[in-house]
Amino acid sequence: MRSADTVLFRQAVILAGGQATRLRPYTDDRPKPLVEVAGTTIFEHQVRWLAAGGVQHVVVSCGYRADVFDRFVATTSLPVDVTVLVEEEPLGRGGGLKFGARNLPFAGEGWLGLNGDVLTDTPLRDICEYHVRSGGTATVAVANFRCPYGVLDLAADGRVQKFVESPTLPYWVNGGIYVFEPDVIDLLPDKGDQEDSTFPALSSEGRLFAYRIPGYWRGIDTAKDLRDAGREIADLLRSV
Repeated sequence: MRSADTVLFRQAVILAGGQATRLRPYTDDRPKPLVEVAGTTIFEHQVRWLAAGGVQHVVVSCGYRADVFDRFVATTSLPVDVTVLVEEEPLGRGGGLKFGARNLPFAGEGWLGLNGDVLTDTPLRDICEYHVRSGGTATVAVANFRCPYGVLDLAADGRVQKFVESPTLPYWVNGGIYVFEPDVIDLLPDKGDQEDSTFPALSSEGRLFAYRIPGYWRGIDTAKDLRDAGREIADLLRSV
């Protein structure tokens, strides 16, 4: 049985299969993880975070502009070993995780999954230790839902008391960060999304757990997300 005070997970899969059309023109010539946030690519932010948590090897399941990803990895000093795999056809998130996981170097060990567009300052070890304590087969890190719109606080008589820009709501969303036991690989779909198949099945058996991210988290899907993340990451770096 694993101990929470040891290196828990040495390997991870990062998903980079999408075309990121909503981030054009930033993604005209590169996959989304290679777009820069605060002067550093999303991918570099991610692998530094993974390495700080004990990860040694990352497999990237890539589709759109995989050639750019290959060149980037070959010419950039990174804190982990990286293998770039090319999806011959779009596999979806679940299919991409399965494709990448089947090529991980440490067979029979647990592994991490990461959407290629998420950033957080929550220590990876905290998430992994929670997973080990839970005894679950899979853990998904979840974040508070941030409303994409400004909302109005209204008085009973209809007067507008104040505006609140993009408030955080009391609901949880999939944060795109996963901890998996080895046997999850065979439970993932060859194509499609794990939220449509694998996760409901594990949930019905009581084997899926959620780790509530207590600190910073941002998913980068649009140009506004990119601008906001740039300011937020710059502020976090200044506060260190």
